[in-house]
Amino acid sequence: MAPRSVVAIGAGSRPGSVGAAVTRNLLAGGFKGDLHFVNVKGGEVEGRPVRRSLSELPQPADLAIIMTPAETVPGLIEELGRHGTRVAVIISAGPGVGPNAAEINARWRRHLLETARPFLLRIVGPNCIGYAAPKIGLNGSFGPSRLRSGRLAAIAQSGAVLAGLVDWGMAQGIGFSHLFSMGDMADVDFGDVLDMLARDYDTRAVLMYVEGITHARKFMSAARGVARLKPVIVLKAGRHAAAAQAAASHTGAMAGSTAVYEAAFARAGLVSVTGLGELFDAAETLGHGLLPRTEQLAILTNGGGAGIIATDLLMDEGGELATLQQATLAELDKRLPRIWSHGNPVDIVGDADGGRYAAALDILAADRAVGAVLVMNVPTALASSEEVARAVAGSAGRRVLPVIGCWIGGPDADAGRRVLHESRIPAFDTPLRAVRGFMHIIEYRRGQRALQRTPPSIPEAHADTALVRTIVEAALADGRQLLTEPESKRVLAAYGIPVVPTEIVRDAAEAAAVAARIGFPVAVKILSRDIAHKSDVGGVALDLVSEQTVLDAVREITGKALVMANQARIDGFVVQPMIKRRDAIELILGAAEDAVFGPILMVGHGGVAAEVIDDKALALPPLDPVLAESALSRTRVDRLLRGYRDRPPAARGAVAEAMVRLSQLIADIDEIAELDINPLLVDAEGVIALDARIVVRRPAGQERAARFAIRPYPVELETDIEHRGQRLHIRPIWPEDEELLNVFTKHLTAEDIRLRFFGPLRELTHEMAARLSQIDYDREMAFLLLDGKELLGVGRLAADPDFEQAEFALIVASDRQRHGYGGLLLGHVLDYARKRGIKRVIGHVLRENHRMLELAEQLGFRREGGRAGNSDVRVVKVLDEP
Repeated sequence: MAPRSVVAIGAGSRPGSVGAAVTRNLLAGGFKGDLHFVNVKGGEVEGRPVRRSLSELPQPADLAIIMTPAETVPGLIEELGRHGTRVAVIISAGPGVGPNAAEINARWRRHLLETARPFLLRIVGPNCIGYAAPKIGLNGSFGPSRLRSGRLAAIAQSGAVLAGLVDWGMAQGIGFSHLFSMGDMADVDFGDVLDMLARDYDTRAVLMYVEGITHARKFMSAARGVARLKPVIVLKAGRHAAAAQAAASHTGAMAGSTAVYEAAFARAGLVSVTGLGELFDAAETLGHGLLPRTEQLAILTNGGGAGIIATDLLMDEGGELATLQQATLAELDKRLPRIWSHGNPVDIVGDADGGRYAAALDILAADRAVGAVLVMNVPTALASSEEVARAVAGSAGRRVLPVIGCWIGGPDADAGRRVLHESRIPAFDTPLRAVRGFMHIIEYRRGQRALQRTPPSIPEAHADTALVRTIVEAALADGRQLLTEPESKRVLAAYGIPVVPTEIVRDAAEAAAVAARIGFPVAVKILSRDIAHKSDVGGVALDLVSEQTVLDAVREITGKALVMANQARIDGFVVQPMIKRRDAIELILGAAEDAVFGPILMVGHGGVAAEVIDDKALALPPLDPVLAESALSRTRVDRLLRGYRDRPPAARGAVAEAMVRLSQLIADIDEIAELDINPLLVDAEGVIALDARIVVRRPAGQERAARFAIRPYPVELETDIEHRGQRLHIRPIWPEDEELLNVFTKHLTAEDIRLRFFGPLRELTHEMAARLSQIDYDREMAFLLLDGKELLGVGRLAADPDFEQAEFALIVASDRQRHGYGGLLLGHVLDYARKRGIKRVIGHVLRENHRMLELAEQLGFRREGGRAGNSDVRVVKVLDEP
């Protein structure tokens, strides 16, 4: 997407045509590379020749922009592919019209892909407004003609939204690095673009407008990768049914559940917004590259009321007001009128001129507790808003920490906002927009910190996967999709989730006898393979205190079932003790399958009114305790779990543990389609499942983890190995291995650290350790070589998004070298790469790292020289070579 030559096919000059608009923008953009125009009619455009066919071009173009009728596009794709063009941006829409348009367009898109695939030609679109890279003067779109170069990238499925962003950016003095109109995403999708932007130094932040995601795993891997490096703000359209239907007809992509999308965005570390206004506000702050040094905001204003409003809004948004240091207050006392507010917000009174603003701003900038300053101005007849803006823009303080402007009002305030924009200071017209713009950056920081928390280890519980498979297989062989309640509880117990003891009986007399044996009070429920929700048919009786009440309850349950579910087979009844926990709270845990993101987990307020209360949070598996508790914290019922009045806090950790075990169950057993635990009782003592419902089905034949948007921990890669008389263990890294890595690193010599990391490393910071231990198991792998609990070495592999090439890294404990561990680990890494279909493995090795270079040579790597200006050697192994 940084081409040296571009060809526009369908270029022209006919007023009002797409071809003319794109041609005009290409010529006006200032592109320094070769620019060619093709149209079957030939001729000239602004003195430039228009060729009749691609065969007339002097050399192939790197990038093609196609604006011709749909029926001509497949032939053009084939011709471009044969000539070696790498990317085609297809502005043309599909040929479909009428009731069968969607099907016709889908066939056409498949034809385009089949034509492009043999040539490895990538397709952007079709049905888009084009692509632009202002930094190289390329505007291959029919969007706005004037583009400003900057460090903000925008990606949108809607051309109209993208064009609006660009036009707004011009007015605010904000520029862009890349502008992607995604269109129908026949080939290049959000994941591809995010991967590109992650490696693009010229992009500081990313804005996204999303209607639907196509390849969930690719998207999640790319989004998690880019969000670790730079903020990504996303607006998901289609949050309501009518809008989702419009989105589906717009792009052909499935909109999916908004709640699931929100969970996916949060898991990836993206900041989600709900409207274009918020997206613009985010662009305002992100586009200027604000990086607050803390999360605390100082407010500087000439109007007390405006400052109070901004403070309220900051609190509403979950922000923090800076507490000013005594030295700061003393300095402000010296420079401000005696009637100033003497606190934060810093109200410097209505007659404040530019000099007073600049002095106060400089003092606030010197306070290390202040992360950023919101400077507010309300026009008065006592001072010029424009002059104040110039003073703020020229102050020393604005060069020390981020400044956000909020000039409230019309024409007078507008003049001040223009000055701020020209000085590259974000400027808003209302306190709400200014506060939201600040909070988007803070939310990004908080999200990244949350994702980098090291999860604690949960107590080991042996998962009896074989038992669960037997139960599930028996139900499927019996033609059943619904497990019975006792079967469901056996499944949960097999994965360490506490369940209430449950006994199966055939009739009322047996139920009464069992109840007398286990002790009153008891609960009795109908047992039927045909009834999913027992309460709906009167199939549950609680708090039964005698044999007679049990006999009466069984007869009543049977009578109701015969009326309300007369086709259902009654297989018997279950009897279980009533669990009496005075302070217990009812939760619901669940699992389901989303059409876009695959398996999802849910936690929320449980009980018979769970659907009415509608208090739940979703999370994408796999989960660890940190991610599970994060999901729980997004529910309203979590406030109850934290304790109130005379109620002690509930065991939130036990809920998180149950969620983690449920996540593992879903990962291990493909046949589980839906699962509900309702209620899951939780109090200070722990959790216990009172009822459960599991729906099973035959899987579609995917590999175990392929249906997950985030690849689960690959337990199948754990292995024991004999090496020179030692029994060693190799496994993928765990997120909770941070402390193990810290201990390992502390015992490395300074020289070994330099050879591995290409420089000194005083300590392994939490952020770095989290990055090394919390990996994407799909594109990355880190194998630990262990002797018992001692870490002997680490071998890593990081693959390109297309899995054509991967880079390895290797380190062995300084005091355990020369025992063959390096060769063992690197050989294991190469075997794994082969199984993943990776074609080339590369490594960068310092020239003086002779032992690593010798090992690479022994394993079949060849040297290809180092990177220009660096002291390293690149080693390469093609994996299909012997």
